[in-house]
Amino acid sequence: MASRKLDMCSGPLLKKMIVYTVPIILTGMLQLLFNAADLIVVGNFRGNNSVAAVGATGAIINLLVNLFIGLSVGVSVVIAHGIGTGNDKDVSNAVHTAVPTAIATGIILTITGVLCSEFFLELMGTPKDVIKLSASYMKIYFLGVTANMVYNFGSAILRAAGDTVTPLIYLIVSGVLNVILNLFFVAVLSMNVEGVALATAVSQLLSAVLVMISLMKRTDACRFSFKKIKFHSRQLKKIIFIGLPAGIQGSLFSISNVLIQSSVNSFGSVVMSGNAASQNIEGFVYISMNSFQQTALNFTGQNYGAGKFDRIKKILGIDLVCVFAVGTILSMLVLFFGQPLLSFYINDSDQAIEYGLIRMKYILITYFLCGIMDVMTGMLRGIGSSAAPMLITILGVCGIRIAWIYTVFQSPEYHTIESIYLSYPISWAITFAVELTMFLLLLKKKKRHLLSLT
Repeated sequence: MASRKLDMCSGPLLKKMIVYTVPIILTGMLQLLFNAADLIVVGNFRGNNSVAAVGATGAIINLLVNLFIGLSVGVSVVIAHGIGTGNDKDVSNAVHTAVPTAIATGIILTITGVLCSEFFLELMGTPKDVIKLSASYMKIYFLGVTANMVYNFGSAILRAAGDTVTPLIYLIVSGVLNVILNLFFVAVLSMNVEGVALATAVSQLLSAVLVMISLMKRTDACRFSFKKIKFHSRQLKKIIFIGLPAGIQGSLFSISNVLIQSSVNSFGSVVMSGNAASQNIEGFVYISMNSFQQTALNFTGQNYGAGKFDRIKKILGIDLVCVFAVGTILSMLVLFFGQPLLSFYINDSDQAIEYGLIRMKYILITYFLCGIMDVMTGMLRGIGSSAAPMLITILGVCGIRIAWIYTVFQSPEYHTIESIYLSYPISWAITFAVELTMFLLLLKKKKRHLLSLT
């Protein structure tokens, strides 16, 4: 089959960046929509406690999975740099290193998730009325996590090569299967959260198979062959050097969310339910903004490999404007339709819906700050700097939120759910400012270094 490509290193940027980003946005939205089906199905067929049970697992799952998903960021950057420099051998070696890395990390996650689910949930103070359901959901979810890793690593390869459409098509196919299986397991077979977890695992397996077939049919340097599968040390070191800090950043980011989730849990299952439903809805806005981070990473990566620093500055400007516009418009739409949207998830507790609306008001009005912060993370990684955004995020996002929980939140007058949500925009704004400054300094330094070699 003909390999889908996009020339990122020449010609007008705006149109190409939009063409590249829209399928990523649709992919993310569909993924969230299919994930939302889990909550909607159990909420309508099994009630408020089941929604709270699934919601309670999100922070822990992200904490574990993000550590290794970060390595797929390293795959994208290494392949993008190889394409930018025209080094097909480096690209091929990176592809054949990425696949076994995905499988190995998936196996580690499965063992950890299955054995430690209840332990992690107890650490978070998950209420007794939902902890058994949450543990059941997590164990089944982690049985299918290897397929999830293969899909994500495979998608990272395709996107680095300029193909964002293929991952979208495969997600649609697997997502439709997920919804059908959700209804079959829960509505027909009368299963609870175990049914939606099983549906997720099966659909992830399908998406992994499809993305591998796509890589095997490519005609460029990104083509995969099982005969060539191998851990190439040079590419593996680069992937780890860039990807591991990204993974640590994602996990530490999740640690702050775990702490916040634990604080939310202290208010009971009704607040947990409203928080989980609102968080899932907000995810549609977040994934749209975060798509521009992937655009920033891969466009910057290829142009950095080609030594085109002036285009990198243009990429930054376009991405910031786009993410601000998309984030603001979608946030206001979700906020306006907040109550009917929440009612799709929760139909047995008006109080839970009210708590969901409280979260929306505090998060969505300033959500664009999260988007522009993520763009800066993508820009920094695109120029090969992964340690800097990791350290900045640890201090700017994790540090501020953790400090907030242990100081401001502990004060009786601020020991409220509103106080927890207020820590989000403060951490986003500070982190963005620091990342922007760091990026401009590093770009200038790397440009001087390149000129000194010519």
